[in-house]
Amino acid sequence: MDFDFRELSEFENDLLDAAQEFEKGKHAKAFLRKEGSKLNRENKKQAKSAGIGKKTGNFIKGFKRGKIYKFNGSLCIRGYSKAPHAHLLNNGHRIVGRDGQEKGFKPGKRFLEKSKKNFEGEFEKDIQDFIDELLDKHGMGY
Repeated sequence: MDFDFRELSEFENDLLDAAQEFEKGKHAKAFLRKEGSKLNRENKKQAKSAGIGKKTGNFIKGFKRGKIYKFNGSLCIRGYSKAPHAHLLNNGHRIVGRDGQEKGFKPGKRFLEKSKKNFEGEFEKDIQDFIDELLDKHGMGY
């Protein structure tokens, strides 16, 4: 009985080429930047729908896409607000008078959690498309 491993070896070489291209990160980093921008658009949309940032509009302008970084061996990117009070609007805060007495608690709007939940499905679809595109580019698509 003879086995022909040529096709398997070709597949292995193609897979290694794709991994090296991914490891350099050119396409992956561009993909992550695009997805980070999409996440920020969703963050802005949820903040506006929660009624935040209508007074001057500066809060909405403060949403930024972070730099790409490695975390536990994976490439990551984050969308955030540079506003110093963003976490207070999202999570809630104590209301304190000038005399230091606590007057109550203002519940948070939780707009970041809503945008995360809304974005998850779109992100999974985009990841699948990215992987399919990468495999097709290296002749490993199905």
